[in-house]
Amino acid sequence: MSDILTAADETFLRHCIELSRRVRDGGKHPFAAIVVDELGRIVAEAGNDSVPPDGDPTRHAELVAAGLAARRLTPGQLSRATLYTSAEPCAMCAGAIYWCGIGRVVYALSEHRLLGLTGDHPENPTFSLPCREVFARGQRRIAVTGPCLEDEAAAPHAGFWTRE
Repeated sequence: MSDILTAADETFLRHCIELSRRVRDGGKHPFAAIVVDELGRIVAEAGNDSVPPDGDPTRHAELVAAGLAARRLTPGQLSRATLYTSAEPCAMCAGAIYWCGIGRVVYALSEHRLLGLTGDHPENPTFSLPCREVFARGQRRIAVTGPCLEDEAAAPHAGFWTRE
């Protein structure tokens, strides 16, 4: 697996960014993720569903998409699958990706850039822990490509974290 962004990667990443816009339009945090199998088929798609008071703070888009994919694909298929996400997976989501056995992650917005957008918003206390560092502590290799298309991925966040 390559750490180079392909044309297909760009297409799937833009799909995530558009989905994050739709999630925001629905009143949720603007994050989205998909899992794509080795044949280029989207096998799982999720938006963030962690907005209080009704949301569950563990229902980040990456965690939900990884869980759905794990129920739909074999371990071998998961190892050849790619999780695309509008923002770098947090430590919790990186753990879920690892435990599901997904072999590659491509993300748009870096955790560092996200922190600049969210500031100290209480609904998104951003970790300063890159997903590469989480994956590096595991026993299986997960290829990571990102950040990519950060300006496009930042657009759905514009103004979101400053509203009351």
